[in-house]
Amino acid sequence: MALEAWLVKAKTAISNTLRTTTTTSSTTKMYSKRSHVVGVLAFEIAGLMSKFLHLWQSLSDKNVVRLRNEATSLEGVRKIVSNDDNFLLGLACAEVVENLRIVGKSVSRLCKRSNDPSLQCFDQLFEEFANSGRDSNRWEWSSKEMEVKLKKIDRYVTLTASLHKEIDELSDIEHGLKKLLQCSDVEQLIKEKKIIDLQQKVFWQKQEVKYLKETSLWSRNFDMVALLLARSLFTILARIKLVFGIGSTVSLPRSLSVSATVYPSDNSITSCKFVSGPLQMSASHCEKEVQIQKFFESNSKLLVPPPTTLGGVALSLHYANLIIVIEKMIRSPQLVGIDARDDLYGMLPTSIRMSLRARLKGIGFSASDPVLAGEWRDALGRILGWLSPLAHNMIKWQSERSFEQQSLTPKTNVLLLQTLYFANQTKTEAAITELLVGLNYIWRFEREMNAKALLEFSNFSGNINPHNSG
Repeated sequence: MALEAWLVKAKTAISNTLRTTTTTSSTTKMYSKRSHVVGVLAFEIAGLMSKFLHLWQSLSDKNVVRLRNEATSLEGVRKIVSNDDNFLLGLACAEVVENLRIVGKSVSRLCKRSNDPSLQCFDQLFEEFANSGRDSNRWEWSSKEMEVKLKKIDRYVTLTASLHKEIDELSDIEHGLKKLLQCSDVEQLIKEKKIIDLQQKVFWQKQEVKYLKETSLWSRNFDMVALLLARSLFTILARIKLVFGIGSTVSLPRSLSVSATVYPSDNSITSCKFVSGPLQMSASHCEKEVQIQKFFESNSKLLVPPPTTLGGVALSLHYANLIIVIEKMIRSPQLVGIDARDDLYGMLPTSIRMSLRARLKGIGFSASDPVLAGEWRDALGRILGWLSPLAHNMIKWQSERSFEQQSLTPKTNVLLLQTLYFANQTKTEAAITELLVGLNYIWRFEREMNAKALLEFSNFSGNINPHNSG
């Protein structure tokens, strides 16, 4: 009876706690509406802020130099995408701008919730700044100011991620407590102790959540945070224009490596090239402003793949998977069975099947030449050396963008130009066909060598069998 009475009290206490929580929640909503704090939007905003951090980092001197020296110089990119520096850098610029445009749409939607009339018009102001460079509110920060703000943003992102984790943990503990109260097949004293332990955990967990709400984005003034987002975007866009030489920027910070600077060619505003020597800008060049109408639209169009590319025929991801399967088979041809070989053939589109049949015509069934097998292995290794990275980058690029929708921290280290997206279809299919022809030979070679070894072993065993002796 004493335990039953205690359980009734415990349930009452829990019920009161839930009612208090509900009341507090209602009060919080009223307070949020009155004081216009960020509240539950903290998690979405933290996700945007993490993208700001990544975008700004990708535009550092170090990363821009890497873009020139590594990304655009990949052998596979040069062979089946393009060997034109202007075109490749134009793609890189367009993708960065497109990422910023997508983030800008989310910021615009948030800014419409603001009480500040300027922030409510963020989309028009941002478009105007992109097209003409006009910054009527002076929202662009200097590089030093931006670095200071980014430290603040990074702290907000970290604290808000911790808040998300602690809220989930609190929910799990409360669910466990509720489940225990409803359970009737637990020994009474054990159940009593467990309930007390869980209640203590709930209490302390709520304190942790409360602290994180107070220190993270949750309790920050919404208009202040919206302005932080808006000014960060303006500054990042200005940095993009500086790095890629777009618009009317006529001066460069001393910290910016001259070899990393990109500016438009005379032929096209979307073509970019690196300065290979000391940067010298003539007066006429400084005075000349490159007027870019519909800045975001023009960059988005540049990312539309031509019909001659794998992206243009929606085959880039399929071919990436196909290349990776072939790569695994080439590494261990002796482990490839008939079924796996048939499955691989089933993955081939009609165009590759036709070219493969044409290549295999006239080739005999024997594959017993170790020298030729070695030559094929070397050739396949060379092809995979430049083709495989693009296939793996394609998978990574796709998975990063899927993961980005679920994570506060996006992983966007691979550019489209480093994937199969802009790869020429004819050239890629020719390389894949060559891989298949070589795989066919070394696969048959391994099978013949294994069969020969087994036959020799069988003969050897038969010769030493005592029953076969005189």
